[in-house]
Amino acid sequence: MSMTQALLKEFENEAGTTRRVLERVPTDKLTWKPHPKSMSLGTLALHVASSPGVIIGWCCEDETTFTGQGPAEPTSTEEILAAHDASVKKVKETIPQIGDEGMQQMWTAKAGGQTLMTMPKAVLTRAIVMNHWVHHRGQLSVYLRLLDVPVPSIYGPSADENPFAART
Repeated sequence: MSMTQALLKEFENEAGTTRRVLERVPTDKLTWKPHPKSMSLGTLALHVASSPGVIIGWCCEDETTFTGQGPAEPTSTEEILAAHDASVKKVKETIPQIGDEGMQQMWTAKAGGQTLMTMPKAVLTRAIVMNHWVHHRGQLSVYLRLLDVPVPSIYGPSADENPFAART
């Protein structure tokens, strides 16, 4: 199995799990924040939904310059799910186009005329498309728990979806 095929298989598995988490985001709580310094539920959910598609686009470039544009505020769970579906589609189309050879090419991030980081595109895909995405999905699951929204099974049973728990 090639590197890109392996990345796609892992991505597809994570995408299904992510969609289950995003489906639980209540539209009437999109502006809720657990702390004043935190992103709102809606902003975080939209970030989780759209970041893989945005970041995989960076892999098509040799250099990305960040402008500091702020995050968007969604207006509904349906908007978040549509963003997720579009993001998943983009990743599934883009990874094979980049290919194993392209994944070995270097990528650089810049802001304000300064280099922030340089890494192979395979590392960008693994560390930021995947790990960054999963990190924020975990954060989102905590938001859901704090709002008393049932959390779906992610890597194993959750307190809300546990086939091994005693039923009372």
